[in-house]
Amino acid sequence: MFSRLRLRALAVLLSCGAIFPLQAASQPEGHFAEQQLRHIATYFPGRMAGSPAEMLAADYLQHQFSSMGYESNKRNFNASYQYRSQDGRLTPGNVTATSVIAARAGKVPQQIVIVTHTDTYLPLSDSDRQHNLGGLTLQGADDNASGLGVMLELAQRLSKVPLHYSLRFVALSGEESGHQGEQDYLDRLKPEEKKNTLLVISLDSLIVGDKLYFDSGSATPKAVARQTRDRALAIARQYGLAATTSGEARKPPAEDLFDKAGFPLLSVRAANWDLGNKDGQQQRAASRHFPQGTSRHQASLDNLAWLDRWLPGRITQRTRTTVKILLPLISELANPKSAI
Repeated sequence: MFSRLRLRALAVLLSCGAIFPLQAASQPEGHFAEQQLRHIATYFPGRMAGSPAEMLAADYLQHQFSSMGYESNKRNFNASYQYRSQDGRLTPGNVTATSVIAARAGKVPQQIVIVTHTDTYLPLSDSDRQHNLGGLTLQGADDNASGLGVMLELAQRLSKVPLHYSLRFVALSGEESGHQGEQDYLDRLKPEEKKNTLLVISLDSLIVGDKLYFDSGSATPKAVARQTRDRALAIARQYGLAATTSGEARKPPAEDLFDKAGFPLLSVRAANWDLGNKDGQQQRAASRHFPQGTSRHQASLDNLAWLDRWLPGRITQRTRTTVKILLPLISELANPKSAI
């Protein structure tokens, strides 16, 4: 029964989604990203690792990349977690998560990797469920349909651009349960692939935070930071767009595994480091509509209806800003006058 329903739903979604890439090039920057963000949040809520919604989302993403001309494939991997019940008892759980990878070869094998995550939060305790964290109703519009939407528009607009360096787009699952998707991706990299990865651009939670941050990882050479983070901020100034950096001493947490593995990194996410939080997790000042200063993992807040009502115009603004900055940046990096 599930198989027939899944195939029927997938056929409808793919037939609707197939027209998107043909429309994107003629639209303003950010329009396609917003369209995709809304589509993914609406049709694939509860994208928990190993869930039917996550599998459908992976199928959808692979179809989108393939329709743009990318070589695309899905990667399954085993993800584990511990569930804590009310009495403190821990129960191990295992799921099969699915990441999607799309690539387009340039003149040389060295590559730029754009990475984000597909999955929404998987409740890990009775307390999570009581507080409506994660679960089947979480649309994850900010975390992280926003990253997926921007990734898909970048992929579409870069699909016909001549490339010196290769491009790889990676939509990971299992990120909301200990960055297991990142670890699986890193574990599968061959030595030559590691050597050929010039830069990783990480996209995460681009909407709710007060400010859009471009930050380099701690392992990123200063010369690369100038050509990536600083260049992104220069492009923002050129177009009069709001963007900033958290500074040399404070590194956002989303980059942990790629940064620890020594890859040059550009992290793009929305938060508010000026609030005094040490880990960058607080996205905005606490308010009536965002009592904890964040919408992360909260089904009642991280959804299109809530964000459109209490942050009107923000989705349109942020998708436009992010694409308008990253598109010329990646185009320059993929076809440099001199190598990174």
